[in-house]
Amino acid sequence: MSGVGLFKRLFGGEDRVIGERRIRPRQHARPDTRFLIIDDSTTIVTVLRRMLQQNGFATREAYDAERGIEIAEAEVPHLIFLDIVLPGMSGFEALRHLRRSPVTRNIPIIMISGNEQATEQFYLQRIGADDFMKKPFNRDEVFSRISRLLGPDLLPHRPEGSYILRAAV
Repeated sequence: MSGVGLFKRLFGGEDRVIGERRIRPRQHARPDTRFLIIDDSTTIVTVLRRMLQQNGFATREAYDAERGIEIAEAEVPHLIFLDIVLPGMSGFEALRHLRRSPVTRNIPIIMISGNEQATEQFYLQRIGADDFMKKPFNRDEVFSRISRLLGPDLLPHRPEGSYILRAAV
């Protein structure tokens, strides 16, 4: 028996995986839901954009922190995906700026990075990130993180206790 045949026998084959994915309800957006993606990787931006738009979310994109902050303050998205390593201003600095601005301080922010160090996640919480997602990520991870931030109105919100030092921001 080949490796693939053994895998299918042990885990029920491809049909089981596809069937389970289709059983789970898909989270669709309210028509006016807007997300901002700030990442210098065209691949990450494209993948996230496709995932989100397939579920009805409107997206805006920025490839550096400065432009991302401009868009966030002008358009006030419902949620921001923010990479940590960016050209020019870092994601840490951008997060700090977004939390200090009265216009953007209450927007939920999911930080994304290829580095999953505990110290990095702790620092993000101290500045005010609402969640952290490690690259590479998959559709289930993206939508489970979005679901955790949805309020009763089905729009992302900042849940109480999702960040540590509100006053220090």
